[in-house]
Amino acid sequence: MGQVAQKGGQPQISLTNRNLEKDERDKRYHGFMQLALNIVILTFVFVFGAVIASFLNVLIYRIPLKLDFMRGFSFCPSCRHRLGPLDLVPIVSYLALGRACRYCHEPISPRYLVIELAGGLLALACWLAFIGPDLLATETPFLLANPRFLGAFAPIGAAVLYFFVLSLLLVISCIDADTMEIPDGLNIALALCGLLSILVGPELVWHSRLIGLFIISVPLFVIALIIPGAFGGGDVKLMAAAGILLGWQATLLACFIGIILGGAWGIFLLATHRKEAKGHFAFGPALCTGIAVALFFAPQIIQWYLGFF
Repeated sequence: MGQVAQKGGQPQISLTNRNLEKDERDKRYHGFMQLALNIVILTFVFVFGAVIASFLNVLIYRIPLKLDFMRGFSFCPSCRHRLGPLDLVPIVSYLALGRACRYCHEPISPRYLVIELAGGLLALACWLAFIGPDLLATETPFLLANPRFLGAFAPIGAAVLYFFVLSLLLVISCIDADTMEIPDGLNIALALCGLLSILVGPELVWHSRLIGLFIISVPLFVIALIIPGAFGGGDVKLMAAAGILLGWQATLLACFIGIILGGAWGIFLLATHRKEAKGHFAFGPALCTGIAVALFFAPQIIQWYLGFF
């Protein structure tokens, strides 16, 4: 059926071939439009994460100083000059201003840029984990949201909740690294996220969360009583809140990862003479990293570990 009778010495393409070509063009067009839509959505998700991370920078600076982070205007930490809209565009302003304040020309800490980039990447990670790179795809996502309460919107709700959790962990890590303290309000917010995860997060039986509340926090509290300074009260509360969020198995994994990372960091500090043998360092960032890893990969890591037995 490739050709029909010739007319005027020129072969005519059959109707079937024309339909095939049209179908091919339509497929390419729809594929291009779907790709463009996915790029727009993922770009929006990254920008959304960077904007939220810009606010996280405000929390990291103001909470330890007991400054109101819900009111007032943004200002330069060096000269206290009020910042304008063009000074507050995430990522772009830092680069456009040459990494210095527009008014006093004092250098701006690169941590502002790192946190804004991290916010965008973390938002993408949460979106990809629960929804995937293709909004219209039917493949099973990496993490399954609980559809009981939000139905079809559960993956979006879970992605937003997980991003909020990661944002809290980022703020806790930075404040603990700066001050050696973890504010109670942040631990309470993390515990509330654990309760909200019952609605949209991956399904987890309630008694696993209840055991998780105590399985690490109580031993850390006992160790802190026996060895003064071994762990701070903020670390104990952090792992209690994480237990509600993760359940007992993932909380054990999070603590194990945190101890490994914290131990490695302590050895590095001793080897480089940045800390004395009896010196203290912030353990919160290591625990937060363990919590973040367990939040996404606990089932896979636990299954891999059990495979050795």
